[in-house]
Amino acid sequence: MKRVLVVEDELSIREFVVINLSRAGYETVEASSGEEALEIFYHDPDFQVILLDIMMPGIDGIEVCKDIRAKNSTVGIIMLTAKAEEIDKVSGLMSGADDYIAKPFSPSELVARIDNLCKRVDNQNQLKERNKLVEEVFCGPFLLDTRKRSLSKNGVQIELTQIEYQIIEFLMINSDRMFDRMAIARRVWGDGYIGAEKIVDVNVRRLRMKIEDDPSEPRCIATVWGKGYKWNSKLN
Repeated sequence: MKRVLVVEDELSIREFVVINLSRAGYETVEASSGEEALEIFYHDPDFQVILLDIMMPGIDGIEVCKDIRAKNSTVGIIMLTAKAEEIDKVSGLMSGADDYIAKPFSPSELVARIDNLCKRVDNQNQLKERNKLVEEVFCGPFLLDTRKRSLSKNGVQIELTQIEYQIIEFLMINSDRMFDRMAIARRVWGDGYIGAEKIVDVNVRRLRMKIEDDPSEPRCIATVWGKGYKWNSKLN
């Protein structure tokens, strides 16, 4: 049974989430604060997804997300936000989250988002199987090691989330080919993902901050204006 850590300081919302996830077949563990969430996760990290409220007293959701992501690149993280401003959603994604849900949300939306994120792990395993014949990809100062699922630049390993790794692997293996946002989203998250264009853009922005010499003038992940992205093989 897949496990979800539900981190929400409002009891009524937490109960609503737990009831609906339990009905959908998920095992849930509850935390009412950021501090409690970190304590639970450090002692028992075996979760597929963490549902994390952004606005909490004490350690807020953004800081919890950063802390967990620094220690674990594979667990899925969905941010809950009551704010409608785009900047709040993007802030959550930039801190390492995989997705966000704006309050109020329906039970069907909640379950669908968590189902999609769990499927991402299955897609990840399938991608690894498809790419097993391509063990290493060299490009300029970069080395992509598909066995270790790692990326290094000038011999220094770059810390990537699983989402970031899957995007960079897809683009590097298919270097100089342009892919639109939906094609990238389908490869990483599967079909039917909601909000694909925005979340692809945010993850590309995060990747550029990690791999580019000058993220404001990217050379590695090139934007094909009005179309999508491609990996530039001519980096030497």
